[in-house]
Amino acid sequence: MNMGLLEYRQHKADCARKQSERASKIATLPTPYLYPLSPEERTILGRPIQELVQDVHKQITSPVDILRAYGKVTLKAHEKTNCVTEILFPEAEEWATEEVNLKGPLAGIPVSLKDSIQVKGFDISVGYSRNVGKPYAEDGVMVKILKDAGAVPFVKTNLPTTLLSFESTNDVWGQCSNPHNNKYSPGGSTGGESALLAFGGSRIGIGSDVAGSVRAPAHFSGCYSIRCSTGRWPKVGMNTSMAGQEAIPSVFSPMARTLNDLTYFTRSFIQMKPWKYDYTVHPLEWRDEIETEYREKKKLRIGVMRTDHVADPSPACARALDEVAKALAAEGHEVFDVEPPSPYEALQLASQLLLSDGGNTFMAHFRSGEWNDLGAAQLVYYMRLPRFIKYMHYLYVKYVKGDSIWAGLIRDWHPKTAHEYWQLAGKREAYKAKFYTWWSEEAKMDVMLTPPNATPAVPHGGMHDAVSSCGYTFLFNLLDYSAGIIPVTHVDPIKDALPSTFDFKKLNGVAHGAYKHYDAEKMAGLPVGVQVVGRRLEEEKVLAVMERVEDALDKHGGRYQLLEVLD
Repeated sequence: MNMGLLEYRQHKADCARKQSERASKIATLPTPYLYPLSPEERTILGRPIQELVQDVHKQITSPVDILRAYGKVTLKAHEKTNCVTEILFPEAEEWATEEVNLKGPLAGIPVSLKDSIQVKGFDISVGYSRNVGKPYAEDGVMVKILKDAGAVPFVKTNLPTTLLSFESTNDVWGQCSNPHNNKYSPGGSTGGESALLAFGGSRIGIGSDVAGSVRAPAHFSGCYSIRCSTGRWPKVGMNTSMAGQEAIPSVFSPMARTLNDLTYFTRSFIQMKPWKYDYTVHPLEWRDEIETEYREKKKLRIGVMRTDHVADPSPACARALDEVAKALAAEGHEVFDVEPPSPYEALQLASQLLLSDGGNTFMAHFRSGEWNDLGAAQLVYYMRLPRFIKYMHYLYVKYVKGDSIWAGLIRDWHPKTAHEYWQLAGKREAYKAKFYTWWSEEAKMDVMLTPPNATPAVPHGGMHDAVSSCGYTFLFNLLDYSAGIIPVTHVDPIKDALPSTFDFKKLNGVAHGAYKHYDAEKMAGLPVGVQVVGRRLEEEKVLAVMERVEDALDKHGGRYQLLEVLD
């Protein structure tokens, strides 16, 4: 008991110290960061990434001037959303003049980093207090590549402790909010990045994705992202809540404020040959010919998955998907509805595999009294229920309530033996083979469009109910497919209201958890995106088709309006 109390007191002290350090760092920044944006800085914020790089190459624009422009907006974004963890501005100014390769393809571009990425001189807390006060002696692989490419890492951003949530809250750094509405989450687990990018405080962000963690935030906050396939991006030099979990691998991937930024950055980063830095990366060059082919292909075959038959998309998400499908059809592309092999089966497999250890690994990082994400806490609660009670609950849900969807998820929700794990891994591979055959022989499509989530952003604490409704993104982690997010529209309180005939009582447990917080009036103005999916290692194709989607929306639906950068 005394040990628990002592640990709790240490936890509170460490959290207070980190927040005090952050406040002190902000309060003592050089005076240029305190001035309003100048006309020159506004010009910097609005210039295409290619032009900024060229200006740095030609020594027309100083990387420090670019850094200060974005630093000013970052401070405003943080004031509104609590999106920042570590402030690196003074160090970044030094790196920009002494370490960064200003002849590289990303010369002078400020890049924000999820808190879990290793930067010399700074902690990797991942939101756990036991990780603070342990600064790393050198940069991780990601930061080394960025600096060699000319980019300037300048800030780290908020996330949930477990990295298993579409929210981004923890005791060390506090709660991160959606820049469009502070009552809602910006997404997770890379939520600090999405809040910062949507607000305009960064151009490029690096996050990670194990069940949708760069895609849900892009959808919730209104920015762009692509979930790269494993082996396309480095993974060494990061910290995580679930070290050794490889059943559904987490992948680091980029996010951006604009699609042009996302494509340019992804191409430039892979052209740095990351396999020369990290043994986990495939020696796969950027394939310009594939990017060109899908930018120019006259008629694309585009499959549309309207629903996963687990949690139908809400009116707002269904409308966004329909707008994209109609815009592409109007451009002459072949757009057709598809029914992939059971996405529900994928959700069952992926969830069992991801937490095959019963959640013990991520729970081991918590100290006594440390707050846990409400969704992750629900997962652990069900994991730890005695099996007899769980089985009785399963029977009740399936046969009394008639809900086979929820029943099928909770029935075997317990830690796995090695034998059980191997069986699941075998089923995963069989499912991947079935999906591959379906895509090749039945759908025969270039890409697939899906909703990114059943609903727009969840309110704070909403993952307590909606934790299992991640199937639209999780599916492609199981498959290891490349998948990008484009913001399309905003929630309209009239167009996106639930019909009067909508019956909550008929929803399965997953859908009920998602729809519990759906309210088009309260959500009015929140972003809504669409997911563009290719197959494994098809990043070039996905980004090219995302550009075709934007062009079609420009002509037939109107491009998404980004948040204005504030003074």
